[in-house]
Amino acid sequence: GNRHYLVVMAYTKRADLRAVANQIGDGKLSFASPERLMTYLGVTPGSVSPAGLINDREHHVRVFLDRDLKNAARISFHPNVNTATLTVAFSDFERLLADCGNAVRYLDV
Repeated sequence: GNRHYLVVMAYTKRADLRAVANQIGDGKLSFASPERLMTYLGVTPGSVSPAGLINDREHHVRVFLDRDLKNAARISFHPNVNTATLTVAFSDFERLLADCGNAVRYLDV
């Protein structure tokens, strides 16, 4: 079946999908369809957010964080709608991820 990943990185970076796929260990990555985004994260394109993991109660989505984020004091993201931005301490963000229960790993984007 399809595997689902959420890669979280600074908006100033561009992801090299091939390099990310190599680190994840999956052959080919593609962006999720609007249907898959709604099914697994409860979000629409343009509003994809780590906060969507609260809707993934069966933990289908594996989370990959860019290692550089560990150096950030705070992280900002959409609270599942792109008309607002939430800023939290990175330690609180890690706690949110832990509470969601999805697998979290780090990679180099």
